[in-house]
Amino acid sequence: MANLMKYFRPLYPFLLGWALILSTSTFSDIGLINGLGQLVLFAFVVCLPIWRTGRMSYVDIGWPWGLVLLGMLSYWLSDGYWLRSLVASAVLVLIGLRMGLGALKMWRMGLLQKEFPRYQYQRRRWEKDGKTNVALALQVDAVSQGLANASFLALPIFVIASNNSPTFSVFEMVGLGIWLLAFVMETVADQQKLSFLQKMKREGKQRQVCDVGLWRYCRHPNYFAEWMVWNALVIAAIPSWLALQSTEDSLLWMLLGVGLLFTSRMMYSTLVYATGAVPSEYYSVQKRPGYTEYQQRTNRFFPGPRRES
Repeated sequence: MANLMKYFRPLYPFLLGWALILSTSTFSDIGLINGLGQLVLFAFVVCLPIWRTGRMSYVDIGWPWGLVLLGMLSYWLSDGYWLRSLVASAVLVLIGLRMGLGALKMWRMGLLQKEFPRYQYQRRRWEKDGKTNVALALQVDAVSQGLANASFLALPIFVIASNNSPTFSVFEMVGLGIWLLAFVMETVADQQKLSFLQKMKREGKQRQVCDVGLWRYCRHPNYFAEWMVWNALVIAAIPSWLALQSTEDSLLWMLLGVGLLFTSRMMYSTLVYATGAVPSEYYSVQKRPGYTEYQQRTNRFFPGPRRES
């Protein structure tokens, strides 16, 4: 029994986060509808294809389109000031569409017929943890990302969209400004890397290290910008969270605040350790001769000046 339970351990934080949302008087209904919607979406778009192919890459379709679903449901079902709710939902829909449309393009090009390196790396973790049932581990990992959309990633949007005040606070304006800058940075970083790869292909150069533009200042500017996107939403949610103190039980209100902080912590761990920087660099060091030198002179996650290699 203990051996089986270790497979389900990744689900625990997200189940607790969803349970927290369902326990509140403000978010119980929308939390239930969104959670069930995310699970249905992931069942057909992610879990079923994973079961048929044994490849985890379909998460890259399900997760961003789950954000689009979350944004739409938040706008339709939230009771806060309409303009604030519209802005919060639009921000989330744009985040999802940017990645979701790109994932569909990769699917049409047949790129999902090969497992992405970051998901290949997961199998190494499972082997190290003694998880020999790969099919079960794949499904649990997929469901955990759907539950992330039902719990901690939903929390900032639900909190913001619950605020009835027609006045926007400084925190909300700062958060929106940070989101815009981070969203542009992530888009530019992805485009710079794509242009670099296309140029190397035209010149017949293989296994080159992308060391141009934003990639000169950190090894994963797109991941850093994605993290800042979610930090911006957490910052924007602060005044709405404070307003909830009068309507929610004190303990639940405090836990909602902890949940907002955990959103930032969870995304950092994901983008650096789980499916981000660490897994991708494991293979980059093996494939690209100049990558070790690039690591020595360039920060991994936080942008900064280049160092002597």
